Amino acid sequence: MGLLSLFSTAAAWVFVALTLLVPPALIVLVLGLILPRQAPPQRAQGKRGRVAFVHPDLGIGGAERLVVDAAVALQNAGHEVTIFTARHETGHCFEETRNGTLRVQVKGNFLPRRVLGRFYAACAYLRMCWVSGVIVLLSLRVPFHVIIVDQVSICLPILRLARPRAILFYCHYPDYLLTTKSSVLKSLYRAPLDFLEEVTTGLADQIFVNSRFTAGVFAGAFPLLSRVGVIPDVLYPPLDLQSQDDAASKAADTLDVLADGEQLLLSINRFERKKNVGLAIRTLARLPEGTRRKTRLVLAGGYDDRLPENVEHASELEDLATSLGVADRVVQKRSVSLVEKATLLRHAACLLYTPDREHFGIVPVEAMYAQVPVVAVNTGGPLESIVDGETGFLRPQDPEAWAEAVERLLEDPALRKRFGEAGRERASSCFSLQAFGKTLDAAVRKNEEGLSSKDR
Repeated sequence: MGLLSLFSTAAAWVFVALTLLVPPALIVLVLGLILPRQAPPQRAQGKRGRVAFVHPDLGIGGAERLVVDAAVALQNAGHEVTIFTARHETGHCFEETRNGTLRVQVKGNFLPRRVLGRFYAACAYLRMCWVSGVIVLLSLRVPFHVIIVDQVSICLPILRLARPRAILFYCHYPDYLLTTKSSVLKSLYRAPLDFLEEVTTGLADQIFVNSRFTAGVFAGAFPLLSRVGVIPDVLYPPLDLQSQDDAASKAADTLDVLADGEQLLLSINRFERKKNVGLAIRTLARLPEGTRRKTRLVLAGGYDDRLPENVEHASELEDLATSLGVADRVVQKRSVSLVEKATLLRHAACLLYTPDREHFGIVPVEAMYAQVPVVAVNTGGPLESIVDGETGFLRPQDPEAWAEAVERLLEDPALRKRFGEAGRERASSCFSLQAFGKTLDAAVRKNEEGLSSKDR
């Protein structure tokens, strides 16, 4: 009876989600397609237009860092920028969003993020639709010239009702590929959402992805869009070199977890299972005993004790280190600040970047700019940011192969220096905020003038 009750409850919530979400979305989709665009007011000579960013949760992840950098870059270029989000907590966000640098408006935070511990996607879509509805109402008074949407595309039909000159969409990765359909019910629940994701993504006037790797995934994930010639443009996430320099200037000359004569291996990732941080611990365990005794591994990264996975995975990593006999060599540092991260990078012999098929990954770029060699999995975005044998090593997910690469770096200071210098040059020339800002500003200005990528 308990199982039947659970099944009935889940089925009821699936029905409610589909009933509430799909019909309105289809209606708005049709309206968004048939309504003509409104011409926003003329801009003053030499002035840029009004730009709205739409993001679901303005926390401290890589996607949020990109939104903040993009907003700052456009604001510095003269655009009037506002970020709209459903959630923004001043204790868990980037400095620019709380110190007045950027204008942030929170709408829809009263809506649930999940129901019965489930339906995260439907709730996220609902919250983004609410935010978008607010933007439509605000646009009745003063329209936005360009709207830039991040991550969740289902709100694009609603935003078309605001009738901007253009809507740009930044796709970090197709959302439906990030979920597992572990049951028939889950598949039924996700089917309309997945369909709407592809259809609504195609409503953007220009689509950006964060790497060539993601562009390839995009083409395979959205075959309908590929058939009609929708090709995303690659816009690599940027690194704010000035911010990195400022943090480095405040970095400490000593590190409390590092004893005299020890070398530091560093991992910087959120405490999530998909980040594959266990590979760093297994690599440490494979090092020769003499080398291992002189080496300390620091696991640093974003951590939120309200997120069950963060709490559980931090404990799992501790258990793994204990089981491999290296617990005394591993230290966790959670939710480090920019200056704390700069201090860790200053003392690191190399960075271990463990995610597999990472969509891009800004952390290797940060390490390269800090002149720290990188060892990374040879899949995904790191293939585009790291030059194997010049700025670091790209290796398969084999702890033995990683240990060999790490030992080479630990035992050869000249090699570390050469990789570090090459890495800084590559990070500065290819992934700077200035280069990113120029590309994005050019795209926004073209779209402000009514020339979308579909017309070019």
